[in-house]
Amino acid sequence: MNFTILVTAPKLAPAGAELLAQGGARVIYLADPDSAEEVERIMATEPVDAVISRTVRLSARAIAACPSLKVISKHGVGVSNIEVDAATARGIPVYVTPGANAQSVAEMTLGLMFAAARRIGWMDAELHAGRWSRAQDGVELHGKTLGLVGFGQVGQRVATVCLALGMEVMAFDPALAGGQCPVDGVRLMPSLAAMLPQVDVLSLHVPLNPHTRNLLGAAQFEAMRRGAMLVNTARGEVIDEPALVAALRSGQLRAAGLDTMAVEPLPAGSPLAALPNVVLTPHVGGSTPAALAGMASGAARNVLGWLQGAPVDPSACVNPQVFA
Repeated sequence: MNFTILVTAPKLAPAGAELLAQGGARVIYLADPDSAEEVERIMATEPVDAVISRTVRLSARAIAACPSLKVISKHGVGVSNIEVDAATARGIPVYVTPGANAQSVAEMTLGLMFAAARRIGWMDAELHAGRWSRAQDGVELHGKTLGLVGFGQVGQRVATVCLALGMEVMAFDPALAGGQCPVDGVRLMPSLAAMLPQVDVLSLHVPLNPHTRNLLGAAQFEAMRRGAMLVNTARGEVIDEPALVAALRSGQLRAAGLDTMAVEPLPAGSPLAALPNVVLTPHVGGSTPAALAGMASGAARNVLGWLQGAPVDPSACVNPQVFA
């Protein structure tokens, strides 16, 4: 049986595209990767059996408009752009690709941490502008304390490297409350509030949901050590951005390294872009060729497995209640 699969992007890494071709699927790609309206139009007019969702919103309206829809897979792990409740109401499983981009995101986290600590972005811009500006006030991370908010696969990989650097590492993750720490040498903390006053670097590794939206605001920044640094490779909406800007301007936070912002693409005139103590990248932590191949092939296996009657591991489904 041939299936119609919508990829909400202009292309898919060859590793995933080849799997879909081998499965005999007809694949539809978006012309505009940011157009939720195009997604809704296609799903209202085409017999879409499955969606591989990239970053554009997959709305309840789009899901409702497509009576043939049977399964959704995120190309990654964050499903904040997918109306999961609408899918659940239809009995449609929503899968993710856990671990496929963990190494790439972990390495981006480390890169932003080093760049923020040593003011690499600012010095690079100065030299490109013809000025020999030597920042000699960089922070040596050895001996400093790293706090990880969320301790899944990305956080654990970051912890392993930072322990090797000679950093103290602590983590807070409600999913691990009362359990054994998965990385030797990391101290699990009972709460975010207990961890914040002890860290020199705070790194975020949580999904966006009602519990994590605006998780960090003025009160949390004030609770941190003056001169601490923040790294975010999770989701921009986890942070109250005006409070972050204020903390960076006042010196309460020394620096920040951000791969994700509350509004993307970053709007023209954003105060974040004007701050010399902020390192910015355009949400590409999980966008190396290796990670894209892993996510594409994982998403393809997710949808083909369901459509062909051989579902993948149910632990990769974010709404397992549909199986009941």
